Amino acid sequence: MAGAGSSRVEREKCVRRLREKFHGHVSVKKANVLMQRYNDNHNLVASWLVKQMNDIRPEEGDGHQPDPIVQDRQNVLQDRDIEEVAATMSLPLTEKNLRMLDDAQKGHIAKEDCQFACQPCDFMWWRRVPERKKVSRCRKCKVKYDPVPKDKMWGIAEFQCLQCGHTFKGFAQMGNPSPCYSCGNPVLPNRILPPRRPQNERSRKHEHSCFAETCYNRQGSYEPGTSCVHPKSRKQKHMPVVLFPSAVHDSSGSTVATCLSQGSLIEDLDSIILEDIKEEAEEEEGN
Repeated sequence: MAGAGSSRVEREKCVRRLREKFHGHVSVKKANVLMQRYNDNHNLVASWLVKQMNDIRPEEGDGHQPDPIVQDRQNVLQDRDIEEVAATMSLPLTEKNLRMLDDAQKGHIAKEDCQFACQPCDFMWWRRVPERKKVSRCRKCKVKYDPVPKDKMWGIAEFQCLQCGHTFKGFAQMGNPSPCYSCGNPVLPNRILPPRRPQNERSRKHEHSCFAETCYNRQGSYEPGTSCVHPKSRKQKHMPVVLFPSAVHDSSGSTVATCLSQGSLIEDLDSIILEDIKEEAEEEEGN
């Protein structure tokens, strides 16, 4: 039973990766047929689809002849499903579509690490999601959200002091300065760093301190009404985890069915996809 569940997860992951490579232009039904036929080798199928699409695309008066190696491979393959899928993807030669085909040929899916935050559940998480469709579902309330805006993100930040040139890391929110560990001058964070697994960070040399009124280790002057983002401060002051909430995602269709399943930075990917499968089944039963 466990083996069947694992096989189903692998099939689901491969189907979603194939569909995401072609931005949802491959149907779920066809993707499942091709993955079953070719042992879930989504890179191989994507490569064949791109070659098939290139061969059926008319060239403009340059006397182009099909690559004999590719032509021979297609004659041996004689896969009507691949031919049908390629034929349905007669896409205009825009820069976006050409980049999609090039990425699909290379087996590349552009992804981005994004921060999400559900205010009702007071829950924050990170997900690696496709750049084409950035959305994630709260594991507690199941509501789908857009990412936290980049200028409102918080967590471990990267700093570089313009006064003394010192670089350092510490808890912060974008737009809020922290004192330089070297010279003490206020420094704005350059970016928020997503968590990584495993985390083998060496212990920090300096204890957190910032200009927030609620900072547990505040030293010197502070800005009235400001809140420290460090977990220790927020726990001591009984403050919420979420500093800036994500906007609820306005979906125009089935997010799960049209995009790559969310890759978690801190949780097991198989568990997330299994949860997606379960949710899809529940939605189908409710229709």
